[in-house]
Amino acid sequence: MSDQTRNKVRDWWQTEIVDVQDGQIRYRGYAIEDLIGNVGFVDMVWLLLRGDLPDRHEAKLLEAAMVSSVNAGPMSPSCAIAAMAITCGVGLNNAIASGINALGDTHGGAGQQVMEMLHAIRDAEGESIEAQVDKWLDSFFAQGGKFLPGFGHRFHSADPRAVRMLSLIDEAATAGSVGGDHARTIRAIEAALSRRKGKPIPINVDGAFAVVLAELGFSPPLARGIFVLARAVGLLAHAVETQEQGKRIKGPVPDDIMYTYAGPAPRVLPEGRG
Repeated sequence: MSDQTRNKVRDWWQTEIVDVQDGQIRYRGYAIEDLIGNVGFVDMVWLLLRGDLPDRHEAKLLEAAMVSSVNAGPMSPSCAIAAMAITCGVGLNNAIASGINALGDTHGGAGQQVMEMLHAIRDAEGESIEAQVDKWLDSFFAQGGKFLPGFGHRFHSADPRAVRMLSLIDEAATAGSVGGDHARTIRAIEAALSRRKGKPIPINVDGAFAVVLAELGFSPPLARGIFVLARAVGLLAHAVETQEQGKRIKGPVPDDIMYTYAGPAPRVLPEGRG
């Protein structure tokens, strides 16, 4: 292989993330042997995505967001799918991947949607936060929007994960580690939404998760990526638990409960098709 071709191939895989040579591995310039035992997993997430190590306040907030998102119960689609998949004879990696593949715009993608909303409201000019929020909500509902991502919960009247994360953001804002603008915005949305609906519509875990990442300066698409990293822990746990229970081909309901058939009544093939 000529030097020109070799360099072309090397440049094709150019990266700023990792430098691997004989006897040496460096992430963003840091030697792996220095990182091991001295930084946590969340620090590594930040390092690889952002280019340097977070300070302790940044790491604490990111870790809080990831801890909040590891699990949503065995009947949440992603966790249920991982649990069912492992009973079909696949490996743990396949079961986790099956659950991850269920994380989309409706289940798992709300954090990204909330971040996009926060950025859109923030970037509007010449009005108060409250006025910007009302204008955004007017547009959202006028376009047929029904469920505002990041608000309300089918189980929790007040999502304990959101309450805790917002309190940590407030502490960080008081300490000057984050600006607090996104937290103020989402609270303004909560107030406006509750006023419009005539009842409390509280911020849920997705909304608070999005605020943490927005305050830390992550881009909206990374909300989904970081959520997937966190949820993979829960998927692993449910898959392992189900595997240890010894179930085979676990379906969505017990075997003695059948589905409802709503199709045509029994019929015969047309003449000549028999």
